[in-house]
Amino acid sequence: MATNKKKILITESFSQSGRALLRERDDIDLVEFPNMISAGDFEAMLKEQAPVHGVALGATRFGEPELEASRDMKVVTRIGVGYDAVDVPALSRRKVPLMVAGTANSPSVAEQALFMMLTLAKRAVEMHSIVKDGKWASRLGMLPYDLFGKTVLIVGFGRIGTRTAKRCLAMEMDVLVYDPYKPAAEIKAAGCEPVADLDAALPRADFVSIHCPKNPETVGMFNAARLKRMKATAYLINTARGGIVDEPALYDALTSGKLAGAGLDVFEQEPPPSGHSLFELPNVIMAPHVAGVTREAVDRMSEQTARNILSALDGQPIRQNVINQDVLG
Repeated sequence: MATNKKKILITESFSQSGRALLRERDDIDLVEFPNMISAGDFEAMLKEQAPVHGVALGATRFGEPELEASRDMKVVTRIGVGYDAVDVPALSRRKVPLMVAGTANSPSVAEQALFMMLTLAKRAVEMHSIVKDGKWASRLGMLPYDLFGKTVLIVGFGRIGTRTAKRCLAMEMDVLVYDPYKPAAEIKAAGCEPVADLDAALPRADFVSIHCPKNPETVGMFNAARLKRMKATAYLINTARGGIVDEPALYDALTSGKLAGAGLDVFEQEPPPSGHSLFELPNVIMAPHVAGVTREAVDRMSEQTARNILSALDGQPIRQNVINQDVLG
């Protein structure tokens, strides 16, 4: 039977506050799918539910096969800001906007980056073990470090990088910024020092925090050659995307004493395989790609995603949240 309702697929983690915004409309039909659904199962679900008019994606891939299976897709949204799993040109060919959650999770990722810097500098894992394992007398043999007075290099000065810079400035750090797409004046106005040459800046940094998107330009950006340019006492933080850092090269740098430590929220393969070489290292702290997935961020992202979906269905997508601006009139 024909219906005027628009069918929207949302992940099971979509917050109740976001669902409420969609359910306020009597022309929306919500269908939930598992966060970790396989590509095959997702395509089959789209075919079964077709026509599907909108989708709110977590980590699920989306491209030409999914568009074909949907039959009448009007908007594809990400409950987040990254979109490396989405085939943007395929969406553009069909005039389907790809929308992201704007600044909704940027405070959370910036906090995670700072947390990882502090955890490594303050040697939190080791200090915990000293107390728990009754090795109190050894505490002065592994003194922690201050962030105060240290230099941090922030790679990428977008929504998250700018917030990370503010937090580092509050810790009285010297903040360098590498972002070839941002005017030097904008970086200086934020109280930071712009650097035009990443390779020249790396030897100056005590911490490097990655906040750039994953694309052909940035995949493998931190390879063996780049890691060798960092101080042996420096720490590398990646809360952006797996693949920007060459993991075998990072392992070599960490085990050879050419790098002090690393904080990783993201990996080349997610989840990383059991027995991954980095798991065994005491100078690495890890998280399961949750930097931008705090309780508050999930609410903010889901609510913004709901607003994105509704704006697109109403023919007026929120322009600043559209990635493929070429689809807009």
